[in-house]
Amino acid sequence: MRVTTAFNRLLRLDGVNVVDVVFGIGVVTVNVVLKRRRLVCPHCEHSSSARYDTRPCPSRWRHLDLGVWRVEVQATLRRLCCPTHGVVVEAVPFARPGAHLTRDLDDLLAWLATRMDKTAVARLCRVSWRSVGRACERVVATELDPGRLDGLFRIGVDEISWRKHHKYLTLVIDHDRGCVIWGAKGKDAKTLDGFFEELGPQRSAAIEAVSMDLGPAFLKSVTAEGHAPQAVVCADPFHIVKLVGDALDEVRRDLWQTLRRLPDPRYANDFRGSRWALLKNPEDLTDKQAAMLTSLKRTRGGIWRAYEMKEQFRAIFAGDLTRDQAGVLLDAWCARAQRSRLPPFIKAAKTIRQRRDIILNAIEHGISNGRVEGLNTKVRLIIRRAYGFHSAEAALALVMLGAGPITLQLPHERTPVPTSPPK
Repeated sequence: MRVTTAFNRLLRLDGVNVVDVVFGIGVVTVNVVLKRRRLVCPHCEHSSSARYDTRPCPSRWRHLDLGVWRVEVQATLRRLCCPTHGVVVEAVPFARPGAHLTRDLDDLLAWLATRMDKTAVARLCRVSWRSVGRACERVVATELDPGRLDGLFRIGVDEISWRKHHKYLTLVIDHDRGCVIWGAKGKDAKTLDGFFEELGPQRSAAIEAVSMDLGPAFLKSVTAEGHAPQAVVCADPFHIVKLVGDALDEVRRDLWQTLRRLPDPRYANDFRGSRWALLKNPEDLTDKQAAMLTSLKRTRGGIWRAYEMKEQFRAIFAGDLTRDQAGVLLDAWCARAQRSRLPPFIKAAKTIRQRRDIILNAIEHGISNGRVEGLNTKVRLIIRRAYGFHSAEAALALVMLGAGPITLQLPHERTPVPTSPPK
C-alpha cells in the first residue's frame, strides 16, 4: 500500500485526496488537493468555476495527532470573486472558515473543554489555551441550531457571573426543552432587548410565560412594547423565599453582634452556631440544630418572631393553594412584617408588595426558575473548571456547548471506523 493511500484512509478528510506525505522532525506534513473543481465562498453558498488567482503560498491546518507526531495538512488554494464578500480564499470541506485547525480538531477541543480545564486541554492536544477558546467559538457559530428560537412558549431569564468584578452573562432558558437557547454579555434591560430583537415580533407574541428573579431590569425588557407584554411574568419562588431568608439572617447577625458586646460571653456562646438552625428547613435539621431551635423558641424575642415569619412565608409556596388563597395569606404576611419592628422584614415586605402580582402568577401557573437554577449550577461548574477565559464570548461559547442545543459529535462518532480491513 502506498503511503498516500494509507494517509487517505487514516485521516479520512472530506473532499480531498492525499498527494504527498513528508516526515519532518516530530511533524508529518500531509499535502492534499481538493476533489471539486468549483470554488466555494467560505462565508456564503456562492460558487463559481472562475478563479481570481491562486495563492502563492500553501495554506496549513493542524490536524489530530498521530501518536507522538503532530499532523499538519497543507493545500494550495485558489481565490474567487464573491459578489457579496469580494475576493476571498475558497472554502475547504475539512475546516471551518478562518480556522487554522481542521474541523475534527476543533470538535475534539470543544468537547474536551466542557469536561476539563483549558490548561489540561492545551497540554493534551499541544495547542495554546487561546486556540481552545477560539475553537469553542467556531464550533458554536457553526453547530448552534438556527431554529432554537422557534416554538418558544415558556422561557426563563437569569444572569450568571462568569468572572470576578461583576462580569455577568444573561441566559435565556426554554422550560419545555430544558436547555440554554440564548446568551449575551451583561445583565441589564438592554442586554435582554437583544434577545427580543433576534426573536422578532411574531415569535415574541407567541411567548406565554416568563420566569425571572425580582430585579426590575428583566421585567422592564419583557413588558416593553414589541417584546412580550402579553406574557405572564412569574417571579421565581426560590428568589422570593431567599429574600425572606436573607432578612432572617440579617436579624440573626444583628443579634449576634449585640450579644458579642455584652460583658458576659455566655450568651454569645449559647447563640453560636444558630445560623443553619434558623435557615434550614425544619425537616432537614440535625439533632444539634433542632436542640438549638428549641432553645431559641423558649427565649422568644425578635429572632423567634423572624423565624416564624420565615416559615409562614415558605408555607405559602407549598403548592396546595389557589391564587386567591395565596393572595390573602401574602397580604396578611406583609401586614405582620410591617408591624414586626424588624427593619429587614419591613424592607422585604415592601419589595414583596411591589412584586405581588408576579409572585401570585408563579403560584397560579406553577412556573419557577428551578430548571434555570439547575442549569446555572451546571454552567458555574463548567466555567469554574475551564478557568482561563478572558472574554465573555469564549465563556458564552462554552456555556452553549455544555448546556445549549448543540449535539457535538467526536470525529470517530461522525464517521465510524470500518470494522473490517479494506480489500
